[in-house]
Amino acid sequence: MKNIVLTIISIVFFFVSNAQPVYEFRGVWVASVVNIDWPSSKELSNEQQKTEFINLLNMHQSNGMNTVIVQIRPAADALYPSPYEPWSEYLTGKQGVAPNPLYDPLEFMIAETHKRGMEFHAWINPYRAVFNNATSSVSSKHITKTRPHWFVTYNNQKIFNPGLPEVRDYVTKIVEDIVARYDIDALHMDDYFYPYPDKHNSEFHDKKAYTKYGDGFSKEDWRRNNCDSIIKQLHNAIRAIKPYVKFGISPFGVWRNISKDSTGSNTKAGITNYDDLYADILLWLREGWIDYVTPQLYWERGHKLCDYDILLDWWNQYTYGKHLYIGHGIYRAGTTTGWKNKHELPEQIQKLREYTTTQGSIYFSSKSFEKNPNGWSDSLKNNYYAYPALPPPMPWIDSIMPPQPIVEKANKYAFFVTAKNTENIKGFAVFTLNNNDEPYLENARLEQLIVIGDDNKIEIQQWIKNKRKVFVSTVSRGNNISEWIELK
Repeated sequence: MKNIVLTIISIVFFFVSNAQPVYEFRGVWVASVVNIDWPSSKELSNEQQKTEFINLLNMHQSNGMNTVIVQIRPAADALYPSPYEPWSEYLTGKQGVAPNPLYDPLEFMIAETHKRGMEFHAWINPYRAVFNNATSSVSSKHITKTRPHWFVTYNNQKIFNPGLPEVRDYVTKIVEDIVARYDIDALHMDDYFYPYPDKHNSEFHDKKAYTKYGDGFSKEDWRRNNCDSIIKQLHNAIRAIKPYVKFGISPFGVWRNISKDSTGSNTKAGITNYDDLYADILLWLREGWIDYVTPQLYWERGHKLCDYDILLDWWNQYTYGKHLYIGHGIYRAGTTTGWKNKHELPEQIQKLREYTTTQGSIYFSSKSFEKNPNGWSDSLKNNYYAYPALPPPMPWIDSIMPPQPIVEKANKYAFFVTAKNTENIKGFAVFTLNNNDEPYLENARLEQLIVIGDDNKIEIQQWIKNKRKVFVSTVSRGNNISEWIELK
């Protein structure tokens, strides 16, 4: 059997609309704020929290997901022991109160996620500090108490003032701590930069900071520059500590309407990233400050103001070589005419697979899958995600092919597989091909990703009897695969 050498281009950009891609990002958001997804209640014991998260992982793995994006810092608080911020009220019921007995939920979640061969993306909200000024639990040691001059009260929340350099330094310090201490695969931020306008379109009171730091900018450009600065600062900080950790942003689905900018999308969104949230996502992609973007395309196909198909096509024109994962609003199932259509989500997946510049999907949110809305959990499990997929590698971070595995035949139907050096190896991929197919990735089917155990050895036998050719390769942390070895 000849060795199979694959170029990075063929690895990353193999997507065929009706095929099962070997590489496809399949993620789900797990929100902790107001206990949306996990933990489901502030009253859970440690063991109940752990059991709930394990069940959550098992459900998503069964549905074909390969990544969870877990919110670990919803409001300048922490679902982990932070030296800077208090324990989250969504974990223990009262901000600043640690789990009893003490344990590290983030360390636990990462270990359980990696045990299943899935990626863990740590999701933080950069600027929200108090979710609800009237009802949120706020510790006496919370940053809003110790540095009150850093915050603006807006729409019944407290928001960090993005115009203050010391705020950007503080958020960077939080991220540096997470990246340095935890084995995360990516740092993820959502769409909350400057706050969404309230129903009165009230002014965000940052005049004092603008007067001090405006430096000749218009206020709008100054606000955008503030957001640009924190993204660049975080990118540099992450790369300096662990260059393999990815940085992703999930913005609101519309950058700008074409009525405001000739390069904008043919949409009529009432709010846009650039003009209202002051987030110039295209600049961040163009400059290489982020590794992936996940626009929240929560509208249905044919929507009058923001058509999914139009936005999907628009975002594919502006990836600047970085990864594009589409955010799907599965939580909207059954809420409007478009989302009552059982074909809506499958057609969205089919459509995005037509683009070589789209590498996958992320779903909001985890809880929505529990009731199998419109039968979509079944659709993913039995059809679109019937076979596993690896998150696509990012060649600008890591393009090194790992060494081939070492294969030892045990008997007619069993093989032992090991690797020479497991420092950058997360597991072994088992592929099968029809007997008459040429041995190329586009003909292959990924059957399983087997995580390396403590003894650095796995046994492969369950795919050997299926009358297909069977191959095995090592998989690096960056999801690059080695040359294959046929098991025969």
